Amino acid sequence: MKPAEAYILKQPEPFKSILLHLQILIETNFPEVDLQFKWKIPFYYLHGKPFCYLNPSKKKGYVDVAFWVSAHLKKYNEFLISENRKVVKSLRYSAIEDINEKVLLAVLKEAHLLKDKGFYKRK
Repeated sequence: MKPAEAYILKQPEPFKSILLHLQILIETNFPEVDLQFKWKIPFYYLHGKPFCYLNPSKKKGYVDVAFWVSAHLKKYNEFLISENRKVVKSLRYSAIEDINEKVLLAVLKEAHLLKDKGFYKRK
């Protein structure tokens, strides 16, 4: 078992269920992703480049799906949270029922199309 998978399975509820659901959605729709354990969280790579990561915040009660190419995302910005972060934007979930699969998959698809962009938006 990969360290990222072990990390997900060790999480308390509801984080474990949310993370497992997100893992299934991401890996089913983007089978070429590689789940790694970076910076002490599950981090997806796509063709050797950072794609997105799953960050549970137990203190605040949610799981963030954060996107590496956040600076370039244009769709569904009304759902993306950048709270106290300069570049990174994320979709945030406190329960499985909060996951809007249409929005999540649309943002993931856009991030996939932008995979060759950098972390920062250069003018």
